Amino acid sequence: MKKYQLMAPGPTPVPSQALLAMAQPMIHHRTPEYEALFTEVRAGLKTLFQTQGDVVPLACSGTGAMEAAAVNTLSAGDTVAVIRAGKFGERWVEICRAYGIDVVELAAPFGQTVPAERVAETLQKTPGIKAVLTQHSESSTGVLHDVRGFAAVTRTSDAILIADAVSSLAIADLQMDAWGVDVVVAGSQKGLMLPPGLAFCALSDRAWARTKTSTLPKYYFNLAEERKFVVKAEAHFTPAVSIVVGLREVIRMLEAEGLQNVFRRHDRLGRATRAGAEALGLELFAKATPSPALTSVVAPPGVDGEKIVAAFSKSHNITIAGGQGEMKGKIFRLGHMGYAAEFDTISALAALEQVLAELGVPVDFGASVRAAQKVFAEKP
Repeated sequence: MKKYQLMAPGPTPVPSQALLAMAQPMIHHRTPEYEALFTEVRAGLKTLFQTQGDVVPLACSGTGAMEAAAVNTLSAGDTVAVIRAGKFGERWVEICRAYGIDVVELAAPFGQTVPAERVAETLQKTPGIKAVLTQHSESSTGVLHDVRGFAAVTRTSDAILIADAVSSLAIADLQMDAWGVDVVVAGSQKGLMLPPGLAFCALSDRAWARTKTSTLPKYYFNLAEERKFVVKAEAHFTPAVSIVVGLREVIRMLEAEGLQNVFRRHDRLGRATRAGAEALGLELFAKATPSPALTSVVAPPGVDGEKIVAAFSKSHNITIAGGQGEMKGKIFRLGHMGYAAEFDTISALAALEQVLAELGVPVDFGASVRAAQKVFAEKP
């Protein structure tokens, strides 16, 4: 028997406290019991998003929240700038074009990023841009984009900044209000340590003003209508009740750990994983600031990255992820987000050594584990 381990960059393992809470008998969503539940969750979400504004939950995946962000703040014929440096940057482009929104692509090679200065130049050269859309953590490449820098640029313009924080919420610091980010979207299955099925949209006052002028069609994803119910701790449509119950437990866990400690934990896990991969002579795929949510590694010469993913599963019953789109077969990705701790990283690196050896790659056994342990041994 091999114990199963989920070490993909989402979905992630769910803590036992949340699992047990979600296993309780179902409650109705139009009762005082649900109102009390959501009142606590509503306050906790504001803390996690680092905003004074309301966070609107939606029963969908993170992509649903991305679509909601676009259709509620933009109109057909609007022009937006999109940071396209990964698979999920491409998703922003696809969503916008599906709704007749004109896109100026700020492209960078996968594994790299776009500097804030380039965003500023684009806003100056292309008058009338309504929004800049970006990922915070681009989980397809393992890069952390400079949302703070983007916000400093858009704050002084007429463009709003829409940030996908699906793989960075409760993982990497994103100060929505303090930085001036206008829309932040996220999902339940990564830093929030829950099953997929719940997503979130948080809007600034500037973004809420845009919802009054947006003419794109919307019904289920009408955030202005949803907000009317959120402020009363109610649900407009049937919510993902069980996941909301689990969310209350997760919020309590994160608040007990302390948000800054949560960020530090993920930073240590990321640094240890990168150190371990490099100790094996492997190349990191992220050439810009690496995301603390996951580590993307270039497959060794002559080795198909998909075979590494398959060997992790077959030999060790560990699920990791391969590359997406043009990166398929070229990289593999190790998740260290959410319900993850030091010895999860140690296990993943030890398994990586064995997998590489199985595939005929020379391995200095123990090198990656030593390198990771040195990071973990550092004093705070």
